[in-house]
Amino acid sequence: MSRSPRALPAQPPPAAVARALRRAARFVQRALPLCRAHTVEFFTRGLWERLVAPRPDAVLEALRAAGPLARPLAAGSGAAAPCDDDIFSSAFCEDSEKLINVHLFALAAKYYSLSNLGVCTPLEDMLEALKGDSEGAAGIKPDEFMNNKKSHEVQVMSELVDSIANYCEIKQVIDIGSGKGYLSSFLSMQYNLKVYGIDSSSSNTNGAHERNKKLKKHWRAYQSRGRENLKSQSLEKTNDRPVESEIRCKTINEELLNNASSLQNQDQVIIQDLVPSCGSTEMAIPETITETEADLVTGAQSQETKLSEEVLAVLNVLPADAVEDFSSSHCNCRELCEEEKVQRKITSLKTKARKSSESNLYFPLTSCITAETELSDIITDLEDCMLVGLHTCGDLAANTLRIFTAKPEIKAVCSVGCCYHLLSEQFENQEECQDQVWGFPMCQYLKDKGWCCGRNARMSACLALERVAVGQMLPTESLFYRAVLQVIIEEIYGVTKSDRHVGKTFSKSSSFIDYVRRSLKKLELDDSKLPDNCIMDYYEKYQHRMNELEAFNMLKVVLAPCIEVLILLDRLCYLKEQENIAWSGLVKLFDPVKSPRCYAVIALKNQSHS
Repeated sequence: MSRSPRALPAQPPPAAVARALRRAARFVQRALPLCRAHTVEFFTRGLWERLVAPRPDAVLEALRAAGPLARPLAAGSGAAAPCDDDIFSSAFCEDSEKLINVHLFALAAKYYSLSNLGVCTPLEDMLEALKGDSEGAAGIKPDEFMNNKKSHEVQVMSELVDSIANYCEIKQVIDIGSGKGYLSSFLSMQYNLKVYGIDSSSSNTNGAHERNKKLKKHWRAYQSRGRENLKSQSLEKTNDRPVESEIRCKTINEELLNNASSLQNQDQVIIQDLVPSCGSTEMAIPETITETEADLVTGAQSQETKLSEEVLAVLNVLPADAVEDFSSSHCNCRELCEEEKVQRKITSLKTKARKSSESNLYFPLTSCITAETELSDIITDLEDCMLVGLHTCGDLAANTLRIFTAKPEIKAVCSVGCCYHLLSEQFENQEECQDQVWGFPMCQYLKDKGWCCGRNARMSACLALERVAVGQMLPTESLFYRAVLQVIIEEIYGVTKSDRHVGKTFSKSSSFIDYVRRSLKKLELDDSKLPDNCIMDYYEKYQHRMNELEAFNMLKVVLAPCIEVLILLDRLCYLKEQENIAWSGLVKLFDPVKSPRCYAVIALKNQSHS
């Protein structure tokens, strides 16, 4: 009999989400000329003169005084957050579309942020509702084999995913756009979930395979240290016993170490023959590891059965029923030496871990996921499951939500998108096929309005305001180099469009002259017709306007969260339009300084409980 479902936290009503979307869209619509401007064309198109009225120093001062670069809005601050959206519209000139009031612009950018619109659910509330009184899993920390950013993301998101899976009473997780398998492998190893990681890149799935090998090595190191400490403790205890007991315990200790060695070798290589419907799809099959949680506390006998911290670190990630409670074991002999007790525990652990290994697997698979993908063609044992995605690029995040709503066996979704510039837009290129499934917009309101951001605006949405706010500088000099280079390309070579890109030339260049010559070679333009003094003339002509470029880019950074709001609320509104969803919301998962794309779109379907 299934348990009664716990109450989820209050979710934003569909009407409130739709209202927030309309208000944010209205402001972003006025700011689109700024959003759509490309800094490469800053000088060639006269962007400052066309789009911004105040002086650069006045813009920077206003942003630092009142904008997102200053302190956050105070709750209920009427002065900082007026109710009349028309006030913010007056930041721009009605006729010229120029920005004329930077103070209002800065306040609006904060006002239309997700944190201020009142449509997000706190992560703490979500976890508390999902977990109830149950204890979270205690075990490994991913920072030992991931960088700081990835460790932060995986640790936070995996806890939430496990809580959702437990709430929905499911054990299968499908990681869409799994990359090298950071999240997938951790979900499998730490939380005993059966995870399929699907990525379109075979190099990524191969990378996931290698990641599993490193994880296995990581755990073997734990086990090795644990065995050495265990051996040392055993010898110390043996020296204090009579000779006849010493002989007996030496034999048992040798058997114990052999058993521990065989336990280490239980890591399995799982080979699965899965053939998807697409003949060109390549499948990468991983090696997997079978450790999950355990609780080895045995009450009053803790002094007798105390192991080293290293051994506990390994055993802590085995299933809760993987170790017998030796307070009620079949052993009636009170005279057993320490080594024999530990040996019996490990023997029991091996047997039960083997039985539970089927539920703790991770399979990296190579396949291209679209909105029409049939997961059952890729995963032969598909069952009730949930979809997850950690920084799924472009349309993949939107398609993840579409697959979730269309397939009854998918009970929940937790998706963090990224790379908004890779989204396809329905109303960006009208000549393209109208039957295509687009990444933006998804909800009916923006579709009815024919809403289009444009690639440059979506690229702006990827900027990291929070990092700038804590002092991480914009790459103004490199942007300046590129903008002046564009003047040279157009005036000297007559080239306005090119399929070639300069790339990361700035970091390899010793000077502006070196940068220009390297760039011209990349663009396949003859640099011999351009003497050094001519190059420096261009540099000196625009050098005094570098502060304009800095201020302009700061305006784009400040606008970035507003464009992201539009994209995320579009996805949430789409979910609110569906009939089979019990709960949907936006949850801020990560520290935005560590991980700028920090919001998850989460939804759970109606559950049937008997």
